[in-house]
Amino acid sequence: MFGYKVIADRLVSLVSPKEKLEQERRQQILDAAETVFSKQGFNDARMDDLVAESGLSKGAIYWYYKSKDAIIMALFDRVFLTEMKAAEAIIDADGTAEENLRIFSQAAVADIRHFERLMSLGYEFIALASRREEVREKLQGYYKMYREILIRIIEQGITEEEFDNVDPQNTAMAFIGLYEGIALLWFIDPLGLEWDKLTETPFDMLLDSIRKKES
Repeated sequence: MFGYKVIADRLVSLVSPKEKLEQERRQQILDAAETVFSKQGFNDARMDDLVAESGLSKGAIYWYYKSKDAIIMALFDRVFLTEMKAAEAIIDADGTAEENLRIFSQAAVADIRHFERLMSLGYEFIALASRREEVREKLQGYYKMYREILIRIIEQGITEEEFDNVDPQNTAMAFIGLYEGIALLWFIDPLGLEWDKLTETPFDMLLDSIRKKES
């Protein structure tokens, strides 16, 4: 997650007063949904809880979102998909593929740590994806975007002969698996994980395995 509130604020500044109010209200509802769903989960949370947290009337919430499911899906897009727009900027940055890969990695770690309170929400979405096809398809779309960004960085490294001629897709999935796995361990046992050591060392090992070796 790479700063969706910053993106949202910039978008709000470019629209009419009416559209601005609508976007602010939608953001207000989703902010409340983040808090409520993170604490109570999707199943136990009620619309009354969203009313209490948001400070809006139930009618106002239903004006913008017709159901709790609609809020869940909108929140999914904000938490997962909108973030990728900011992540894509890394690809266009100057620097070597290794530098860009390290920047991407550092951003991913910082993002996970910054959004500690949303970790339970992320796993709520994963659990929901196991039961609902439309959520699974959305989650697959997120991972596809995530993977494509990494693939492009890895392909850059291969073209510029920084990296060996590795399979870009499998290598991208290895990097994704590295951080998804560490995030899961942190969620289960936050006190038993030293982020600095447990992220840099595996990253350096994985990076060294694809780095171009001298003949």
